Amino acid sequence: MKEAIFKTFVSRFLILILNFGLVIYSTNMWGSSGKGVISIIIADLSIISFFANIFVGSSMSYFARKFRTEEILSFAYIWAVLIGILVPVIFSFSRSAEYFYFLIALSVTSSLLSANINLFVGQQNIKLFNLYTILQQLVHIVFIVIIVYVIKFASVNVYFVAQICCFVLLFIASFFQISKSLEVKKIAFSREIGLKLFSYGWKTQLSAFLQFLNNRLSFYYLEYFKGIVSVGIFSVGIAFSEAVWTVSRSLSVVLYSDVVNSTDSNIAIEKTKISLRVSFLVTLLFLVFMLLIPADWYAMIFGKDFRQTKEIILWLAPGILAIAVSNIIGYYFAGINKLRILNVKSLAGLLFTIISSFYIVPKWGIKGACIINSASYCLSSGVLFWRFYQITEFHIRDFILSKKEIDLLIKKILKIHA
Repeated sequence: MKEAIFKTFVSRFLILILNFGLVIYSTNMWGSSGKGVISIIIADLSIISFFANIFVGSSMSYFARKFRTEEILSFAYIWAVLIGILVPVIFSFSRSAEYFYFLIALSVTSSLLSANINLFVGQQNIKLFNLYTILQQLVHIVFIVIIVYVIKFASVNVYFVAQICCFVLLFIASFFQISKSLEVKKIAFSREIGLKLFSYGWKTQLSAFLQFLNNRLSFYYLEYFKGIVSVGIFSVGIAFSEAVWTVSRSLSVVLYSDVVNSTDSNIAIEKTKISLRVSFLVTLLFLVFMLLIPADWYAMIFGKDFRQTKEIILWLAPGILAIAVSNIIGYYFAGINKLRILNVKSLAGLLFTIISSFYIVPKWGIKGACIINSASYCLSSGVLFWRFYQITEFHIRDFILSKKEIDLLIKKILKIHA
């Protein structure tokens, strides 16, 4: 597991760098208004993804070793197309129609690709999972460069066109790899399997959807009370801060893959604690680094509209660290099919966000949104910590790497650079 964690950490570090590059480019290219548009469309896409992920998300991972690929992949693909069209149509009644077709294309293609990637997780093929996760960022950037500098098209629409092209290309490539082991004659639609996929999927996605609202509801409050420009400014601070979650999420995926394929609860708990302390220390390190960067540097990197970025990171830091650690525990509970606590923790944070936002965002704007998000993150994380340490003993060493683990990490780093 430690080797898988290390490789995943390296891949997520590359993603971190690519994310930073994409954020810097988009803010300088399209400004705070363009960044606001991108943030709102991506937030809408994330909402749609939660519905799609009922079949293409953790259900694919959880049942990958329990049923044949032909039996679950067919459900996932059909669901991806249906949800990718239906939900944007529903959204179109209350939102601008300008990006309607982009949203449909993004929804369908991203969901199809997610089905393949999550299948790799369930098959414990973490190498392919890491590869395609990196390529989603890298290929997206490559297509932006081609469209802007070769085709000479430079509106904010470039961001979405490039992302659609990226998803299509990677879906075709990943499907080609999966198809090598597929038997067309065994494709089937079992009602029993479909119900199991749906039952597990909606339970995990309910928690994820509530947590997403907890994370992103401030975007919509800011857009309503303060305008799209404030969303753009706030979103850069959010993106820059949450970029460190790529490490936590990678560790969580490795852990989840191990837990769902494990029969020993003690080993599963020990693996959870290893992932927990790696996530805590790496996230803390990144946050300290970001807070040491002078505020003027952020303005220089992202543009003069984004001078508040360091202040936003500072207010968000406690919550960012809390979520980075609680993500690990959340995936442990998902891996052992204990999903109720995930819904409870997400609902607790969401209720706090909804109630407090009506009073704080109109009064304090971006600063208020930061305070609300950070407090909500800490509250929902606290619920998971409380439940996890009810079933296991609490030790300070859970958050500190042992000498043996540090030595192993150093050896692997030296091996890479040798």
